[in-house]
Amino acid sequence: MADILAPLAGKILAVLVKPGSKVEEDDELVVIEALKMENTVYAPSGGTVKEIKVKVGDSVEDDALLMVVE
Repeated sequence: MADILAPLAGKILAVLVKPGSKVEEDDELVVIEALKMENTVYAPSGGTVKEIKVKVGDSVEDDALLMVVE
């Protein structure tokens, strides 16, 4: 199981997966806007998206839990 954490504080622009989605290593999961730049969060390993903790428009802090992949 992998907790996907925000690499930096910012605003969620896109959630690219849904609960139950199968993902492979390096698949795009979430896009965060910070300092007027878009930053993509990638899957660290393959698995299934178990739970998503954020939605588009949410503000997140550094290291906030975005989703759980198992």
